[in-house]
Amino acid sequence: MSKTITAGMIKELRDRTGVGMGKCKEALEKADCDMELAINNLRKDGIASAVKKEGRTANEGMIGIAEDDKAIAIVEVNAETDFVVKNDLFKKFLNEIAEEVVHTAPHSLEDFKAQKFSKDKSLTVEEYRATIVQAIGENIQIKRFKIFPKTADKSIGIYSHMGGKIVTVVEITGSSSEVALAKDIAMHTAAAAPEYLSPAEVPASVLENEKDVARGQMQGKPANMIEKIVEGKVNSYYDAACLLRQKFIKNDQLTITELVNQAAKATGKPLKVTAFVRWTVGQ
Repeated sequence: MSKTITAGMIKELRDRTGVGMGKCKEALEKADCDMELAINNLRKDGIASAVKKEGRTANEGMIGIAEDDKAIAIVEVNAETDFVVKNDLFKKFLNEIAEEVVHTAPHSLEDFKAQKFSKDKSLTVEEYRATIVQAIGENIQIKRFKIFPKTADKSIGIYSHMGGKIVTVVEITGSSSEVALAKDIAMHTAAAAPEYLSPAEVPASVLENEKDVARGQMQGKPANMIEKIVEGKVNSYYDAACLLRQKFIKNDQLTITELVNQAAKATGKPLKVTAFVRWTVGQ
């Protein structure tokens, strides 16, 4: 029995692919309402090229940043409306929670919520959150956090975009004096939205899917030609999806790898981008 296609499903597919409503409805019918299959079919047909991984609906919120001499922390706190996110009490709570994370280095979100709030030991962090919910009158949730320890051979660059709606962090190993370079690459990461650090990190399933889509676009061509074209498509995918292969937004004559190698040569340090994070509120 076929599933029922809703207007919301058609809208989500249109938002994610940019394809017209009619074609989206046809694709969903053909895929029996399987959103990801419908997207792949549209790509194979050559109709959808760029695909957004998330629909447009997302929780409101903000990503906060805190730093001390041992680490840097980023924390996402969500609210129901953007109006509340702009509230001074919400911003104060976000900053306090980020500072609490960086100073106490909890192992997990559950552990963090259960620990005592340092500014009022009569409350746990979770109980303190509940008081903010009562004061604001809207559901407030601590969604996630990540801690980046500082070491003598590491430079950490942070970039906050759209008032904390997007936050990126880039780690460079080999020196603690390359924060400016790491921040430049973090800014690039906010704009270019890489999914992986390098081709080695792309999951086999994702790679096979990209190859399958590419082959689906070349039906009827000779097999030897198809595989050469598929190889080129895979390389193009790496150039778009992998941070180290992307062209630097401030100088598109250099890839990120070439940019870092250039800095390594100038400083005589073995610099290497070893990690990045790109968080979007509601992701």
